[in-house]
Amino acid sequence: MLCVSVDLETLPGVLATAQLPGVFASVGVHPNTGPDAEEPDVARLVRLATAPGVVAIGETGLDYYRLEGPSDGQHARFRTHIRAAREAAKPLIIHTRDSSADVLRLLREERAEEVGGVMHCFVEDWDTASAAMDLGFYISLSGIVTFKTATALQAVARRLPGDRLLVETDAPWLAPVPKRGKQNEPAWVCHTAAFLADLREESVAALRRRPPPISSPCSREPGL
Repeated sequence: MLCVSVDLETLPGVLATAQLPGVFASVGVHPNTGPDAEEPDVARLVRLATAPGVVAIGETGLDYYRLEGPSDGQHARFRTHIRAAREAAKPLIIHTRDSSADVLRLLREERAEEVGGVMHCFVEDWDTASAAMDLGFYISLSGIVTFKTATALQAVARRLPGDRLLVETDAPWLAPVPKRGKQNEPAWVCHTAAFLADLREESVAALRRRPPPISSPCSREPGL
């Protein structure tokens, strides 16, 4: 399991959780974290990324859904995280909402293809998925893909190459059908995987047998 950082104030708890068997962590400040939050520079993120159990930088990216005013602050924070990921040689966990064009542009400008990573909780179109994969990113689908209204995302899911497809929960949010409306939990990733296997006309066993990405902690932890 991956315990994802969203700000520096709660990071000590994230790092402590990553000391449990089979649990890993990321370090980063979410794009929706307010302007009063502690803002890291590249050097600090790189230093934090050396903590035991840390396997990625993020959650980072851009979110324009609730944005009020200029997006410059989000852009600067995102660039900082990409630069830190390159220096630390760790993959990125990317959040994007109503911002895919700018996310892709900044990833290219900051040479994010040097580290790659995961397009977390992906809900964008095929062109965005294809461009992200060209930059070395995996496409990670959450319980949203199981929703009846997610027909466009389901069409993307059918087209994704199997070696670029990941499945996640984003717990405690976005519980998949048949658990929709409840507080999500990591164990329910099985429901999303089963839905995807059926959608893609393959077995769950085939979905599970695919090798994990090179940067995944699962590739180093037997039994995960």
